[in-house]
Amino acid sequence: MHIHTLEFTTLLWFGALLAGFLGALTGLGGGVVIVPLLALGFKVDIRYAIGTSLVSVIATSSGSAAAYVKEGFSNIRIGMFLEIATTVGALLGAFLASRISTSTIAVIFGCVLLYSAALSRKSRPMHEADQAPNKLASILRMNGSYPGPNGEIPYHVSRVPLGFGLMVGAGTLSGLLGIGSGAVKVLAMDLAMKMPFKVSTTTSNFMIGVTAAASAGVYLSRGYIDPALAMPVMLGVLAGSLTGAKVLVRARVPALRIVFAIVIAALGIEMIYNGITGTL
Repeated sequence: MHIHTLEFTTLLWFGALLAGFLGALTGLGGGVVIVPLLALGFKVDIRYAIGTSLVSVIATSSGSAAAYVKEGFSNIRIGMFLEIATTVGALLGAFLASRISTSTIAVIFGCVLLYSAALSRKSRPMHEADQAPNKLASILRMNGSYPGPNGEIPYHVSRVPLGFGLMVGAGTLSGLLGIGSGAVKVLAMDLAMKMPFKVSTTTSNFMIGVTAAASAGVYLSRGYIDPALAMPVMLGVLAGSLTGAKVLVRARVPALRIVFAIVIAALGIEMIYNGITGTL
C-alpha cells in the first residue's frame, strides 16, 4: 500500500510539473491540465480535482508572476483593476459549482476550452502602439511597455469596459471549473483589449492567484480540498511554472499560440466526451 501511494504521489508530481510548465508558457495557470489529469487519468471526483487545481493555480501564480514582474512584462495596474471583476465572478462560480452536476461541469469545461482554442489562433501584429489611445485606459494609466529585442516596446490598451465584463465571466469559470480561467483572461486582454500576447499571458499569471484564492476558500469550506492530492500537485506545478516563466521570456509568440491551441483543444474534446458519456 505504501509503494502504491508513493507511485501515485510521484506520478501526480510529474503530471503537475508538466501542467505548471504549460500553464506558465500560455497563461493558462496549469489548472486547465490538472483538472482533466486528475479526473480522467487518476479517476478523482471532479469537484476534488477542481479544489486541488485551485490550490495549484495559486502556486503557479506565486511562482511565475514574481519572475514576470521582475522582467517587466506584467502590467500590474491592469491586473489589479481587472481583479475586481474576476474575484466577484470567482465567488459566484464557486457558489454555482455545488448546484450543478459533474457531467454538466465537464461539458461546460470542454466547450470553454474549444472556444478558447479557436480564438487563440487569431493572431495579431505584435506591435500595435500606433493604435488610438483609449480615453479610459489613459485616465487609469493602463498603457505601458514591455522588453523587446531592441529595447522597450510601447503599447496602448483598448475597450476597457469590454475587458472588465469578460473578466467577470472569467472569474465565474474559475470558481466553477477550477482552471484559474487563464484562457479567458488571456483572450480578453489579447483580443478585446488589444494588449501584446506576452503582456496578456504574464498579466494573467499575476491575476489568477487572487481569483483562485477567492473560490478556493469556498471549496475548502465544503471539504473539496484533499491535502494528499493538493500537496504533490502544488509542488509539481510550482516547479513547472518557474521553469516555464524562464522559457517564456525567450519564446516565440507564434509557437506559444500553437501550444496553447493544441493542448486545450485536445483536453476540451476529452472532457466533453466524458461528460456526455457520464464517465466523470
